[in-house]
Amino acid sequence: MCAVHQPNFLPRLSTVAKLAAADVWVVLDDVQFNRRDYQHRARLGPVDGTGPTRWLSVPTHLPAGRTTLIRDARLVEVPRTVRRVERVLRQHYRASHFWPRLAADLLGLLTLFRSTDRMAEIAEASTLLLLHLLGWSGATVRSSTLSAGSGRTQRLVDLCRAVGADTYLCGTGGSRYIEPGLFAVGRVELRQFGVPTTGVWADARRISALHSLMVHGPDIVRAVLKRA
Repeated sequence: MCAVHQPNFLPRLSTVAKLAAADVWVVLDDVQFNRRDYQHRARLGPVDGTGPTRWLSVPTHLPAGRTTLIRDARLVEVPRTVRRVERVLRQHYRASHFWPRLAADLLGLLTLFRSTDRMAEIAEASTLLLLHLLGWSGATVRSSTLSAGSGRTQRLVDLCRAVGADTYLCGTGGSRYIEPGLFAVGRVELRQFGVPTTGVWADARRISALHSLMVHGPDIVRAVLKRA
């Protein structure tokens, strides 16, 4: 079973749940970077359930402007960014009962900022951090290393076949443009994936999965994901 998704920085719970349900995550790193998406930023929710959310953004340079591919986006102001990300995470979540348990892993992610300036690698690593905290043991393959057609749906079919997957997990966003017939021709099952909107899942499509981990803890979130 395969999920195809762009690398997001500390992604939303709905995204993490879809990836966690798959055996293989094809990291879609060779499509256009979108500043209005979640590739370089995350929305953090309040620990106590009240008050405003907060954006945590990583300053990113696009060498080719709007046509820059995700894999080519670069970090800027790295030392300053590392200090700010650490400060924001600590200030926002230190009141959580689970902060001591998760802080080492989260702050350990910042060491990667010192070894690469590729935003896609940072985003991918942040996603894998959350997935591993939730017990996922699947595989990742970057789309830029695979051969696939250019049409939107055909490309997804080809990526699934390239990694040996017979099932494609389609999120709510992808269902708007998917051509189911091409999956049938390619002998890949198209399976819709969605999440509830209450309890742990409240704001799952809007707020980073980090929020649920800090409010409910990895054990509860892991159990909920298994039932998704």
